[in-house]
Amino acid sequence: MEKKGQVARENTIRQYLIALLEEHVLSSRDLSTYLKIPEKEVLDHFEHIKISIRKNHQSIKIIPSRCEKCGFVFKKRERFSKPSKCPVCHSSFVSEPLFSIVDDKSHP
Repeated sequence: MEKKGQVARENTIRQYLIALLEEHVLSSRDLSTYLKIPEKEVLDHFEHIKISIRKNHQSIKIIPSRCEKCGFVFKKRERFSKPSKCPVCHSSFVSEPLFSIVDDKSHP
């Protein structure tokens, strides 16, 4: 018997990703480690997941990256990948964005 958040073995990688992100807030690196696939592959799946979860009135919530040196927050960044450096102080100490799947409040 499966509990909510557990995923059956026959599911696809995208189904695994969706199930994990519905239950947890994770970085692409966390997902890569858990699923044993390259981080780039996780990021590639995000574009498809973004489209497929719309029909369930869900969206990917992104907690943006932040510069650890000056505190700059990458609020307007559209890409899922981690920025390489801060545009303000040029530090490379930038946190990873975090992801989860949330219900869209605009659709009751």
